[in-house]
Amino acid sequence: MKTERVKHCFFTNRIVLINASVPVLQNIINGDEALKEFLQISIPGDWTEFGQAPFKYALERIQKQGSDARWWSWLPILVSENKLIGNCGYKGAPKKGIVEIGYEIAKDYRGRGYATEIAGGLIRNAFKDEAVQEVIAHTLAVENASVKVLRKYGFTFTEQINDPEDGQIWKWVLSRHHLLSENE
Repeated sequence: MKTERVKHCFFTNRIVLINASVPVLQNIINGDEALKEFLQISIPGDWTEFGQAPFKYALERIQKQGSDARWWSWLPILVSENKLIGNCGYKGAPKKGIVEIGYEIAKDYRGRGYATEIAGGLIRNAFKDEAVQEVIAHTLAVENASVKVLRKYGFTFTEQINDPEDGQIWKWVLSRHHLLSENE
């Protein structure tokens, strides 16, 4: 992995999360071969189900609005295989003390605890910023693996929302206060 090409990264137990800065995002948009060459990593064909749209959106926000890349896309690289195993990150900089996380794992890597590890890393990374008072997430409105991950970290279900694109979804919230009271 070419870490000198990465501005920000952080580690969990088995994964290094690489921030998708402008050069990384441009290579994602240029295709898997370009990204593979740029970061010197292996890439499975199904590493994201969302395609390039979220990365193009993040690139636009960073370039046109001067948004901080650290509040957008991150790439989880499984250290033992030097392989990209999904996509994760935030849906923009904190607003009114709230930041939203999201994550996905490539099909061949699901069921191994990577989503839990990645979510934990994103949560810890978000709360390093004193301005962040809550981390939120949205899931489909069904009991699934993502719901289990959020519950492991103490997220609380707050409401069901009718999303124009996704239909019924659930909103989950984890507050800084909740984390502090659990650690006392």
